[in-house]
Amino acid sequence: MSANLVSSDGIANASRRDVLKAGAALTIAVMVSRSAAVEAAASGVAGKSAGAAAQFVPNDFIRVSSDDVVTIVSKHLEMGQGIYTGLSTLVAEELDASWEQLHIEPAPADVTRYANLFLRVQGTGGSTSLANSFDQMRKAGAVARSMLVSAAAQRWKVPESDLTVSGGRITHASSGRNARFGELVADASKLPVPKEVKLKDPKDFRFIGKSQHRPDGRAKTDGTAVYTQDVQLPGMLTAVVAYPERIGAKVASFDATKAKAVKGVEAVVAFQTPVRSGVAVIARNFWSARKGRDALNVQWDESGAFKLSSSDLFKQYHELAAKPGARARWDGDPEGALSRAARRIEATYEVPFLAHAPMEPMNCVVQLSPGKCEVWNGEQLQTGSQAALAQFLGIKPEDVRINMLLAGGSFGRRGNFSGEYHVEAAAIAKAAGLTVPLKLVRTREDDTRAGYYRPMYVHSLVAGLDENNRIVAWRHRVVGQSLAKGTSLEMMMVRKGIDSSSVEGAANLPYDIPNMGVELHTVDLPVAVQFWRSVGSSHTAFATECFLDDIARTIKADPVQFRRSMLAKHPRHLAALDAVAAQANWSKPLPEGHYRGVAVHEAFGSVVAQVAEVARTRSGLELEKVYCSVDCGLAVNPNIVAMQLESAIGFGLSAALSGAITFKEGRIEQGNFHEYPVVRMHQMPDVDVRILNTGAQRPSGIGEPGVPVIAPALANALATIDGKPIRVLPLSKSGVQFT
Repeated sequence: MSANLVSSDGIANASRRDVLKAGAALTIAVMVSRSAAVEAAASGVAGKSAGAAAQFVPNDFIRVSSDDVVTIVSKHLEMGQGIYTGLSTLVAEELDASWEQLHIEPAPADVTRYANLFLRVQGTGGSTSLANSFDQMRKAGAVARSMLVSAAAQRWKVPESDLTVSGGRITHASSGRNARFGELVADASKLPVPKEVKLKDPKDFRFIGKSQHRPDGRAKTDGTAVYTQDVQLPGMLTAVVAYPERIGAKVASFDATKAKAVKGVEAVVAFQTPVRSGVAVIARNFWSARKGRDALNVQWDESGAFKLSSSDLFKQYHELAAKPGARARWDGDPEGALSRAARRIEATYEVPFLAHAPMEPMNCVVQLSPGKCEVWNGEQLQTGSQAALAQFLGIKPEDVRINMLLAGGSFGRRGNFSGEYHVEAAAIAKAAGLTVPLKLVRTREDDTRAGYYRPMYVHSLVAGLDENNRIVAWRHRVVGQSLAKGTSLEMMMVRKGIDSSSVEGAANLPYDIPNMGVELHTVDLPVAVQFWRSVGSSHTAFATECFLDDIARTIKADPVQFRRSMLAKHPRHLAALDAVAAQANWSKPLPEGHYRGVAVHEAFGSVVAQVAEVARTRSGLELEKVYCSVDCGLAVNPNIVAMQLESAIGFGLSAALSGAITFKEGRIEQGNFHEYPVVRMHQMPDVDVRILNTGAQRPSGIGEPGVPVIAPALANALATIDGKPIRVLPLSKSGVQFT
């Protein structure tokens, strides 16, 4: 890591006044720059694209301007995961541009041009962005390069084969002539677009496989990056909502007298969407709206509300786990093999509801006009939000315009097919009869209590061993809600009562076990659930990898060697496991007071293995180190891969240590981060990432696969301390605390 830093001596020798003056100047510069960026975002224009400069537009993804700026259009949302860097890498590679001349901006919401190639919707999710764009963006770059080369060849009357391209410049070596891309824009624009282009051989890659700095990095560090909260439009108002404490409760009545007396409050309206009802306070700014909401008196009709507690739900789940469910996988004769086994080992695991808790709570800006709706936000699922808003407002999806901005995290939360918070903003604007823009703002507490969650689950596992301690039978029962049921994904994801996302990571378990059964009980609850980073694997990996360690401990087998003995048919898993064992020096004993655990899991086409190393110190337990090896196919940008795995470990660790959304008589008990903690900097371990070079020609998913592995690796490390297995998350529920 490198940065331009002022030396400590420099600061010591500067007067306090000079430092303050420099800081004030920097603040003013950032504010001016930020104001311009916000104004550009509000008008639907992104950044520094060429303006009045002549442009060459060979396809929907690239524009080359006469001032040498290469603008890349991203159909995917940048929400911190680094997709802008990945897409820029692909284009720069085939275009042979210089990294410095690249500019990237979000695509408009238009499924006819910017659909995800794996599923015909425009959106970002499932760790698919780079994989589904890999050929598409490379071809876009290659087409532009081909046309620019043709333009140069025709201008100089030389064969195209005599030209070379590098750093955004085309050169004819024998004559010494050269031209910048920008100089060829007019000529290239007149040429036909080639139907076929040749892509580079991987041995010739200059950018792919190398680390490049993030094109969005500067704006995010100097404060000029524009998020929804930054948008300011003429006449814009802000809405803050009073939500019911219990799911399913509806507004019975409300008294807005005191709320309307708050300076800045313009209106108070009740609304109803397909998801929820509430009372919105609309004001000229957030603080006035917030104070107005605090002054509201709302009476709720809770006759149809959800009133169960988490303990009630877990009791029901455990009862279901004791019964056969719908079969997701049934190899051989699991029940018969269990009955004949020389030894049976059983265990049950619990995981709670989880919030996504991105740093930017859900928000959006909407403006209604006759037959139209315009939206400003960091949008993860453009097609879904357009459809939901169009249906609610009675207009056509193409009449819903979405101005794309950056998003401050998501982890699946913004990928909502119901368009939940977009529709809510539109419902409020409609109820108030607004034609000016309206910004819906949720506080952290709002977002936690009126959100969507990763479902809670119970896993019941039974293994049968033969006389040689080999696993001959495995039965796994999963109990939880379906993510797809009742959504537009149900027809694709649910087969014979099995939601594939509920059993992923369990139904495709790689271990060589001759008799394997996986069953599912799908529970219907009014609790809104949503894809959460790593989806089904977020809970199945915990159950399966902890159970394997339970078995290994029982038969006194080494956890790594025990797994190795069952992975001969899965060389990618075996290679990742061997790699992380070598990283962690698994074969060497640890110092006294140190403990370690291992786990390996496949998700979204990538295999991740991790070893967690725990130390018992004077102040308590400390997670000192996490070793992580990954096979993610071709690593387009290794630095981004490492960042994603580090962040995935932090995200998964937050859930493992203390993450839980709990209900008490239907009320959610958590609000802000003091009640729903995330990992603090001092709790984050040192992470050593190793990216396996497998010779793969394409990338696989990387945003999510690192999440599921950390919880079982850590739990398995803790179990070696006293032999007591960890079967309930979060660890804080079992009294385990880390310093």
